[in-house]
Amino acid sequence: MPLLALSESMIALLVIVGIIVVVLLWGVGIYNQLVTLSQRFKNAFAQIDVQLKRRYDLIPNIVETAKGAMAHERETLDAVIKARNQAASAASTAAANPGDAAAIGSLGAAETALTQSLSRFFALAEAYPDLKANQNLLSVQEELTSTENKVAFSRQAFNDSVTAYNTYRCTFPPVLLAGTFGFQPATLLEFDDAPLIKEAPKVSF
Repeated sequence: MPLLALSESMIALLVIVGIIVVVLLWGVGIYNQLVTLSQRFKNAFAQIDVQLKRRYDLIPNIVETAKGAMAHERETLDAVIKARNQAASAASTAAANPGDAAAIGSLGAAETALTQSLSRFFALAEAYPDLKANQNLLSVQEELTSTENKVAFSRQAFNDSVTAYNTYRCTFPPVLLAGTFGFQPATLLEFDDAPLIKEAPKVSF
């Protein structure tokens, strides 16, 4: 009898240990998948950051080129530079933590404001024939158009990755553990990225 009782105790202990191991492996699997998906959208944001920085680098060249011809539009030029600087600052903050909803939201708002400022600039530039024919400005505009397309593509890839992460995080059973593991919902990057220049300028040399 004592031997039988010992055997039953051992079996019960092994069952408990087995259940604990299964639960741990289950938790580790969920954690690893959350890490994988979060790294995926963070890496996708890095591609956006590269293109945004390129865009920010082009804008001062545009303003500098237009400064002479648009001397009476100083307010518009200053607004473009101010919006560019605010967007660059917001992008830097978001790049440090693409999972921060507030940072991504601020970047979206800053990018929308920058796009609006640039749109006003290009609308005014249409009234200056010499500026419209400026080869340097046309060349920078062409680069800006190409960069805008890359930003749009990268932003779509980021948003797709964020959607995949959020979907997995909200499914059962990950939803039971995501918060405990510190995985918060991610935010889509949304801003007005309609083309500033309807048609890429044709540059001839």
